[in-house]
Amino acid sequence: MAQTRTETAADGLPKGFRSAELGWPELDRIPHPPYRLPLLGDVVGAGPRTPMQDSLRYARRLGPIFRRRAFGKEFVFVWGARLAADLADESRFGKHVGLGVANLRPVAGDGLFTAYNHEPNWQLAHDVLAPGFSREAMAGYHLMMLDVAGRLTAHWDGAEASGRTVDVPGDMTKLTLETIARTGFGHDFGSFERPRLHPFVEAMVGTLTYAQRLNTVPAPLAPWLLRRASRRNTADIAYLNRTVDDLVSARRAAGGGGDGDLLDRMLETAHPETGERLSSENVRRQVITFLVAGHETTSGALSFALHYLARHPEVAARARAEVDRVWGGTETPGYEQVAKLRYVRRVLDESLRLWPTAPAFAREALRDTVLDGTYPMRRGAWALVLTGMLHRDPDVWGPDAERFDPDRFDAKAVRGRAPHTFKPFGTGARACIGRQFALHEATLVLGLLLRRYELRPEPDYRLRVTERLTLMPEGLRLRLERRTAVPEPAVREPGAKAAASEDRCPVHRTAQ
Repeated sequence: MAQTRTETAADGLPKGFRSAELGWPELDRIPHPPYRLPLLGDVVGAGPRTPMQDSLRYARRLGPIFRRRAFGKEFVFVWGARLAADLADESRFGKHVGLGVANLRPVAGDGLFTAYNHEPNWQLAHDVLAPGFSREAMAGYHLMMLDVAGRLTAHWDGAEASGRTVDVPGDMTKLTLETIARTGFGHDFGSFERPRLHPFVEAMVGTLTYAQRLNTVPAPLAPWLLRRASRRNTADIAYLNRTVDDLVSARRAAGGGGDGDLLDRMLETAHPETGERLSSENVRRQVITFLVAGHETTSGALSFALHYLARHPEVAARARAEVDRVWGGTETPGYEQVAKLRYVRRVLDESLRLWPTAPAFAREALRDTVLDGTYPMRRGAWALVLTGMLHRDPDVWGPDAERFDPDRFDAKAVRGRAPHTFKPFGTGARACIGRQFALHEATLVLGLLLRRYELRPEPDYRLRVTERLTLMPEGLRLRLERRTAVPEPAVREPGAKAAASEDRCPVHRTAQ
């Protein structure tokens, strides 16, 4: 039946219409920012380029659940630990593909990150690719991670010798792009041999930025307001597709040769139960998903961690002492030795707590339910979990939750916290499939950099965060001092293997 009533509630929504349509029958119980403007919504004090950071500010004022409206769309945000834990219940809630994630579907389609729950290729790809992130597979990637990290330190040695500062986000992006390209697809973008970021990265950043901007303008006006940006986005998507198609074509022509890497699995592996294989189109979408998601979030995590290490020399000294003790003078730490850097891992976790580079994830009701016994939700209603505020909930993290303190992640503290309070990689079945890959890579790189350099911040720098769906420090540069003291060699772990030229996977460099 058509809705014809025009009586409005205090928040300006037609009574009995929008609330039910959104799937939140009692939406008016959820607070929203003051000073709503007709048509525009909650834009007072908000910036179009910092929607997540604006939401963090609103969250502090409005409490553990609140709503925002922008250009006629209403969004419900959650960050309270009890509410977030309830949304993690897989029997009642699943992943919701919305906001900027849905805006990436023109490039990533039904890839692992952007697939809708009902699309069969998600489960097929997940089952085919999950063995690529097993412990055995991870140990095989380790030497290639070391090799790429060596290219980073060679680059940084040159900067240190000449007295130049280093571009931390830019160099971490080069590092993580090369790592996922090498380990997953046997490809070398030649990032460290270029004066600028590879065009693939520029196209990737363009698509992420465009997806973010689509959320900041009214949908009917987007074709006009973003006309030039839309044309650029189309060109960026075409470039990403061409790059990946060339990579896949080269692998097919070679008849494999990736030693069972992710691309080999995509092209050659059938589902163990159904016998299905990924289509050529879906292979392209999965490769793009891994290249983008596999390096963008990890580069941000490393950049934030290096910022905090430079700003907290006592933390850096403690982490460095651990590296010296565990690794000693060995040039090529073994795979097992990385997991022994427990304090370095705490530094990484604490950085991800304060600035989770994937700053939110959305959850959708699978059936009619009541959130935390208080807020009714219809099937299909969804909420956005603000990870950055969940990680700052004072009921969980204490009154000093804004303070950087890696000891929040010592074993006793972790055991004492409730589940579902630390979610940098999402939750449930749709959580990031590559999280262990990212954590091993980031811990290894931090250990290598701490062992080699003293990190000096620029005195006038204040942390600024840029948003392009993921979060990244903006303008972060560090000055390096090469360490002169050489630790005593550590006792090699049983079975540990030094990197050698014959262990390195052959790769292909792009000519651009």
